[in-house]
This record gives sequence, structure tokens and C-alpha cells, in this order.
Amino acid sequence: MLHLLFWFRVLLSAITVLSLSHVVAADAPAAAFCSNIELRDGLKNCQFQFEIRKKATVAFMGGSITEMEGYRPLVCDLLKKMFPGTEFTFIRAGIGSTCSNTGAFRLEKDVFCKGPVDLLFVEFAVNDDQDGHFSKEECIRGMEGIIRHARLLNPDIDIVMTFFVNDGMIKSYQQKKNPLSISAHELVAALYKVPTVNVAGELTNQIEKGTMTWQQYGGVHPVATGAALCAAMMDYLFTMAWSTPASPTQKARSPLPQPLDPQSYFSGRFIDPKEARIMAGWTYGVPDWTQQPKATVREQFKDIPMLCASEPGAEATLDFVGISVGAYIVSGPDSGIVNVNIDGGPPRAVNLAIGPCAVLYYPWTVILGSGLTPGKHTLTLKMSNETKKTGHAMRIVQFAVN
Repeated sequence: MLHLLFWFRVLLSAITVLSLSHVVAADAPAAAFCSNIELRDGLKNCQFQFEIRKKATVAFMGGSITEMEGYRPLVCDLLKKMFPGTEFTFIRAGIGSTCSNTGAFRLEKDVFCKGPVDLLFVEFAVNDDQDGHFSKEECIRGMEGIIRHARLLNPDIDIVMTFFVNDGMIKSYQQKKNPLSISAHELVAALYKVPTVNVAGELTNQIEKGTMTWQQYGGVHPVATGAALCAAMMDYLFTMAWSTPASPTQKARSPLPQPLDPQSYFSGRFIDPKEARIMAGWTYGVPDWTQQPKATVREQFKDIPMLCASEPGAEATLDFVGISVGAYIVSGPDSGIVNVNIDGGPPRAVNLAIGPCAVLYYPWTVILGSGLTPGKHTLTLKMSNETKKTGHAMRIVQFAVN
């Protein structure tokens, strides 16, 4: 019966994605989906909101795969078709190029901005891999920061973690190795009993069976076929989770376990850069992008005021309370090197250039200090005479404190 429901809903998904000109491979086997989907603690609390309360907030957090018009609108359509009497509020919280650590620090501002969230979809496996080049520790600190913080803000929240894919991940699976970011995020999902949808694993299976190619899927940013594959997997997850009617009351969730890493960013928050004390050379305001080296500035950053420095010797300080501190910055072709010290300690040089910042102003969160004693600290930033690029700039959108 479950499989019949699944294929009926796949048919509905196909009708949705036909408008995009492609559909998921018709012979995608349910057994393969099962091997790449983990239901774990299920999705019964959000089902209660959908079926009993008939009012719910659903949020999507991630990088450009979430920001683009791909899998996200298909999943929204699935939910609206499955629960036609429910008033949904959908929150779009994808920001291209950002990694899980940025997600942890912006969770309250960008996801819980309209109050409690009932269902959260989160994806950062690709960006933690190819943008952040994160270690296992960094992947855990960012993703656990998101999951644990979300549960602290709303213990009843249900979460789905999705693993999208790049070609390096496919090669890892083909070599019988688990991609680093996916294996690290899986550790978080298993501890917090979060359902996972492993698109990377499923696509690898289909490539090996000849039912889909990397090109048909669409590459890192899935085209309609790739988005439909993810939507069909989500539909199968929903079928497993909601095969029986909702309980008349929400499910009481178990107390939070001990964190995988006490340094994870589950107390992460932004601090307005206006709170910094300018000693010399910094300004606060919207950058004059017309005067900057030629590179693409994403629309969502063009009108944002930032704390900016462009010359060696520019110095600013920030008082904060926490065990780690960083800065959510926009890195560009003129990004420099900043000397960082905390509480008057020895300075540490931090390169602010990342990835393709020569051609794109790139948003990322640089961690400036961690493993600090809980309590009050003072961060000092001073732009260095040295640079790896063409200038000595630093543009701070927000300070990030945990």
C-alpha cells in the first residue's frame, strides 16, 4: 500500500515538473530511494500542524541550490497539494555561496524572523565541500549549530537535511568513499534523529545503472530533471512519514543529547557592526561599488551597509560575550589580510580572499577566534600591509558570535 501511495504521489510530482520540460527517470526504483532516505524520528509534529492546526511555517535554508528556483518550489507545491486546506507560510533563506557556519549564525535573523518554524529544510553539503573546503570538525560545528539551535528555539520543530551533489562527491561514492561533508552532516543527523534525503547517493546509483547522467541532472545547480529527482525523493519521505493520520496532539520530543562538539555554533548570532569601536581608517555605510575593482556584486548585497576598511593600519575593536567570534564578510578582488588579536594576545594574520573572489564579491563567514573561555572578550582587527590580492579591503556585513 505504501508503494502504491508513493507512485501515485510521484505521478503528481511528474505533473508538476512537466511544466519545467523534464521529469525524473520513470523507472527510478523505490528500493533505491529507500537506501538514500533515512526517516529516523519522522515528521509527525509538522503533520499535526498541517492536518490539525491547518496553519504552518516551512523554511528552506541553504546555499544557491536553495536560493534558486529548483527543488524548493517543487517541495512547496507538494505540500500545498497534500494539505490543500492548510495556510502555509514559506520562508526562503538560501544565500548563494554560504556554508553551514554562516547558516548557524543567521538562523534567528533569516529563519525564525517570523516566529516559530514547524518544518525546516536545510542543505549545505555542497557548499561546505567546494566553497568552504571544510574539515570534518568545521562541517559538524556549522550543521550542529543549525540543528541544535533550531531545537532550542522550538523543541517541536521537524527538520529535513538534504545532501545535494557535485562531481567530486559522485567520484567519492564511486570509489566506495563517503564524501566528507555528507558523512559529517550524517553524524549530526543521526544524533538529533533528523531525516535525511541523500540526492548525491541516489544520483550516483542512477548514473551507475544508466537511468540518469550527470548532464541530465544538471550539474551542481540541478536543472528541472535534477529538481524533479529531489522532489520525488521528498515525496517518498513524506509518504513514509505521513502514511497514517496525524495524532491529535504533538509528539513530545526527547531532551537534547550532549553536543557532538561543545564548540558547535548553537548559540550563534549576529552582532551589528555598528557596535564596533573605530580606532582608525574604518567607515560604516553602503560601499560605493562603482569605485571597486570590476567583479560581480550580488543584488542582495548592493544596498547593505557594511563596516569597511581599505587601507593598511585601519583598526577597530569589538567587545563580545562568547566562546568564538567571526565576521560575515563580502570578499572581493581587493580583499586583504587582517591581523586579529583577542584580549590583547598575539596577533594572527587572516587572509580574507576566498575562492572566486577575483570575479565575484563572495559572502562567507571567517572564524577569527574560537575555543575561548566563556565570558566577555575584546576583538581587535588591524589591516595588514600584506595582501594576497590587489588591495587591503575588508567589508563586514555582520560580526558572528557564538
